[in-house]
Amino acid sequence: MSIEDKVQQLMERKEAARLGGGEKRIQAQHDKNKMTARERIKFLLDQDSFEEYDIFVTHDCHDFDMQNTVYPGDGVVTGCGSINGRQVFVYAQDFTVIGGSLSKAHADKICKIMDMAMKVGAPLIGLNDSGGARVQEGVDALAGYAEIFWRNVMASGVIPQISAIMGPCAGGAVYSPAITDFIIMNKENSYMFVTGPKVVKTVLNEDVTTEELGGAYLHSTKSGVSDFMTETEQDTLLMIRKLISFLPSNNLQDPPSMSNTDPIDRRITELYKIVPDNSNKAYDVLDVINSIVDNEDFLEVAKYYAQNVVVGFARMNGYPVGIVANQPKVLAGCLDINASVKAARFVRFCDSFNIPLVVLEDVPGFLPGYTQESNGIIRNGAKLMYAFAEATVPKITVILRKAYGGAYCVMNSRHMRADAVYAWPTAEIAVMGPKGAVEIVFRKEMKDAKDLEAMITEKEQEYIDKFANPYAAAKKGYIDDVIDPAMTRFRIIKALETFASKKDSIPPKKHGNIPL
Repeated sequence: MSIEDKVQQLMERKEAARLGGGEKRIQAQHDKNKMTARERIKFLLDQDSFEEYDIFVTHDCHDFDMQNTVYPGDGVVTGCGSINGRQVFVYAQDFTVIGGSLSKAHADKICKIMDMAMKVGAPLIGLNDSGGARVQEGVDALAGYAEIFWRNVMASGVIPQISAIMGPCAGGAVYSPAITDFIIMNKENSYMFVTGPKVVKTVLNEDVTTEELGGAYLHSTKSGVSDFMTETEQDTLLMIRKLISFLPSNNLQDPPSMSNTDPIDRRITELYKIVPDNSNKAYDVLDVINSIVDNEDFLEVAKYYAQNVVVGFARMNGYPVGIVANQPKVLAGCLDINASVKAARFVRFCDSFNIPLVVLEDVPGFLPGYTQESNGIIRNGAKLMYAFAEATVPKITVILRKAYGGAYCVMNSRHMRADAVYAWPTAEIAVMGPKGAVEIVFRKEMKDAKDLEAMITEKEQEYIDKFANPYAAAKKGYIDDVIDPAMTRFRIIKALETFASKKDSIPPKKHGNIPL
């Protein structure tokens, strides 16, 4: 056989492998409004940039007649390519091949590109669409999952890891995405759960649908498992491209900058109207965020979960930043368990990948009540404090209005080693609000007061004059400057430039013991 014939044979073999489970199963995938693994990769990556590995790998299982069910690639497509010219590694499970189930060979393919991504320092993207462990392989399949989990942990904080749930992700399979940095689910086809509806019915006698148990809405609004919820598969893949644009390729690089067309000294006088004069009135902190970042381009993370805190990525003068902001229109911006954990995880991600942090603070305190206390607001609130205290990236705080009690400390105060702390003239920095403070400080006087209402009004005003302003903290150097709100964007950008080359360190240790 000539070399030409052998090359022709090679092309035919590859063409057959690219069909996965065959035309009928590809059509079945399309009928569910789902793309195939290779179609997803083609849509995600830059044109003609994908280099596939291990296209001819097959499983080596002979139990349950599996030797007669063999497909090249064994249910997962792996390789590398680029997004906006930057190298990434990607795997996409192929549901047309034995339901995308994970065998030892399937897992080995994923592990190989995980190792490659770590070697070269490039992001890892997983497109999950699998029926779970391949039952016919028994413990070999479980070993494959464990090998992937171990690599997820080793890669954590070294390279960005992004998981897109493009179909089913059940049982042990859910724990690989859970260890990665971001999970994206779409409303059409995504679901994740440890045990499915049938098992729930058998064990607990509960009737629950797949969507109710593990759909995108549940995990984006209630459980907090999913960081992004999209409408379609295409939206999911576009979201990955956008997210990658804010992230460095690895923990030794700075995040990618872009040329900036938005003037850094732009005065934002509309900020005078966004925050109400009455400190008890709510407003949308997203209006503040969008007005100060480059070109109103803000990518919110976990948008539908724990909405009393807002986190996400933006650019300031072309450089990526992570933004953490209290949201006064939800629970008055109080920190509760879910908000604390959400913000803490985001802060730790940014610190891992050299992304500066900008904090917009308007927090009346931690959410009170039996539910919060009994579920561990102390332990969970401490996670956010720990995250900010541990972070060594540039950290800039702007106090917009309220900064009360322990929540003031936690939200990247000077005492958490914030690099620059600014306050608007509307800032109120105190142990608690005027009403609660008066009831404590003047408890005895209130018992003897002839006109209790007048006395309370007088003492509240006295407290406001002393503490409900930024100047008491400014006198002690706890804030660096009281600034014109219209110049917030300019002052943040100048502070980020000032501290861009900062060198901060923490004591040598194996790792800390965050209150998990």
